Amino acid sequence: MGTYPRLKQKRLSEKLRAIRDAFGISQSEMLKRLGAEELFEYNRISEFESGKREPPLLILLRYARAANISTDILIDDELDLPAKLPAKPKQSPR
Repeated sequence: MGTYPRLKQKRLSEKLRAIRDAFGISQSEMLKRLGAEELFEYNRISEFESGKREPPLLILLRYARAANISTDILIDDELDLPAKLPAKPKQSPR
């Protein structure tokens, strides 16, 4: 195992905050929307949004599903969030 710290995304925290802001909800309400009220206290959302902590992968997946975006958009610093959140679902090909 390496002794170097794990690389972190630079824009993850701002993206998580932008998702919550797009919904116009409080940190407590975001925790409920993520179905994580049994897992964390509401202040954990603040820690995710400020970059003090990184959310577990399951929580990242829930953020992505709530916003109807790919987890790639959250993880990849080179990708931007859609202008309108939650994003419209992609229509399946006919």
